[in-house]
Amino acid sequence: MTGLLLAKAHYPVTTLGPGIRAGIWTQGCTLACDGCLSRDTWDADPAKEVPVETVLGWLASLPGPVEGVTISGGEPFQQPAALAALVGGIRRWRDESHHETIPLDIMVYSGYAYSRLSRSAEAREILESCDAVITGPYVDRQNPGGRHAQSGSLLWRGSANQRVVPLSPLGEARYGALNGVGRINEEQDAGPRVQVSVDEGPEGRRVYYIGIPRRGDMDHLRSTLERAGVRAGDVSWRP
Repeated sequence: MTGLLLAKAHYPVTTLGPGIRAGIWTQGCTLACDGCLSRDTWDADPAKEVPVETVLGWLASLPGPVEGVTISGGEPFQQPAALAALVGGIRRWRDESHHETIPLDIMVYSGYAYSRLSRSAEAREILESCDAVITGPYVDRQNPGGRHAQSGSLLWRGSANQRVVPLSPLGEARYGALNGVGRINEEQDAGPRVQVSVDEGPEGRRVYYIGIPRRGDMDHLRSTLERAGVRAGDVSWRP
């Protein structure tokens, strides 16, 4: 039974890919990009390991619609065996469930360059089962803020260096527009968006921000909350 170091799974996700999606975040990342909002996922915590079958069971239990699955992290490709099992399981579930009316795509985020992933036999096998991958490290200075942040060209990307790579006909249809092929709709073209998730757990209430904010957005949000008398407490985007 293959285990996955899991940080979080959430549904619905509407900010990391087209349509209504399921989001899966892995634990463990040694890339440590400056300005990363997900520092809480950097440590590979063995206590967070769950069987891949458990994650697939959660996915199959969702009420729907599920138009796509986004896998992020952490760095998913630092768990190649678990990622391969997860992606393969999602594909089998997709095929067995016969999503005729809403095609389901699989998209993975990676901080590695696509050229590096494509040199690895393990990574290539995983990519062959995906519909799209968004690759490259987050570079804070290439995340535009202010009036420049509304450029649709950075939709679903954190910084301009990151590359959107469609890997299948479905991936080309949904993500190819971000590479200059065709055009995405006006709602998607509005620019980066963030959604809020509140979880109640044994350690108390935690607020998650899901999406791709502009540079400076999270600090602005924190200061706005504090002016309103709401203390943000510990945040994952600061050391």
